[in-house]
Amino acid sequence: MYSIVAESYLHSLDPYLFRFGDGFGVRWYGLAYVAGFLIAWWMTWCLARTRRCLLDPPMAGDMMIYIILGVLIGGRLGYALFYDPHLFVGFSSAFPFWDLLAIHKGGMASHGGMLGVIVALMLFGSRRGFPILHPVDIGALIAPPGLFLGRMANFVNGELWGRPWSGDGPAPWWTVKYPSEIHQRNDIDLEPLRSTIGGDASFRERVVSEAYAGNPDVIEVIEPQLTSYLPSQIFQALSDGPVLLLLLTLVWLKPRKPGVIAGCFLIFYGILRILTEFFRQPDEGVTLLLGLSRGQQLSIVQILIGTVVVVFCASRRVKPIGGLRGATVGASD
Repeated sequence: MYSIVAESYLHSLDPYLFRFGDGFGVRWYGLAYVAGFLIAWWMTWCLARTRRCLLDPPMAGDMMIYIILGVLIGGRLGYALFYDPHLFVGFSSAFPFWDLLAIHKGGMASHGGMLGVIVALMLFGSRRGFPILHPVDIGALIAPPGLFLGRMANFVNGELWGRPWSGDGPAPWWTVKYPSEIHQRNDIDLEPLRSTIGGDASFRERVVSEAYAGNPDVIEVIEPQLTSYLPSQIFQALSDGPVLLLLLTLVWLKPRKPGVIAGCFLIFYGILRILTEFFRQPDEGVTLLLGLSRGQQLSIVQILIGTVVVVFCASRRVKPIGGLRGATVGASD
């Protein structure tokens, strides 16, 4: 009987939609952020228009400005703080001169982005006269589509690889092989390609480029030698996106006290992140603690904080707000 356990998928996706020059252009990663923000705005506008939150529809755009700033500032600072502190002291002669500002090179931490958004939305709520945790609840509900697109952008970029396939027999068709693995290994035999690619110092780089360009002669030589990896980016996209959105929707079907949805988000995301991190390679240069990656360590803290938030907010003597099944109920601080 025929079995779909053929060759793994060879990652050959271009991270750029189109380029303006060397290292500059419109990247799928950036488009994922834009699309995520637009979807979040639309969801917020729908909640406001149907009176499932305290916001008026025009406020949706204002809230998005706070979210965007929270994501960008918090995500970048979080990445530098949790994963790459050298960004704080790295400078160069090329724009934007300070490595911390070089967001176009990648490097955003989801936990840092969450902290940034929480602070931004609490500030938004206080300035608008809302219970300060109500905008955070809204932010929690509208976040999953953006998280989904961000993880898919990680997959397109060929970053945050999963763990190598370790099962018996041939690797399944849905595993992934990365041509850029050539830069990490010296045991891959590229000699058959020297006559066509050339043997100078840029030989390996050109082999990788030709593989991404779909050169069949290059692919025929390197693909059998590449490692099959789990597509952990897709696993995390599914958990951070539709699964997380479904769980939060079920919780907010009826009105909840301000902060309960935000706390549930911290708990659900933390649990899902811990589970999916087992399929992902630990970040290079980041020390494991008790066998747990930095993302898992932060998620444990996040779950504890989320539990405290839910217990505290649920016990407060305030009116519930929202409820996706019907119109919002007023609240008091």
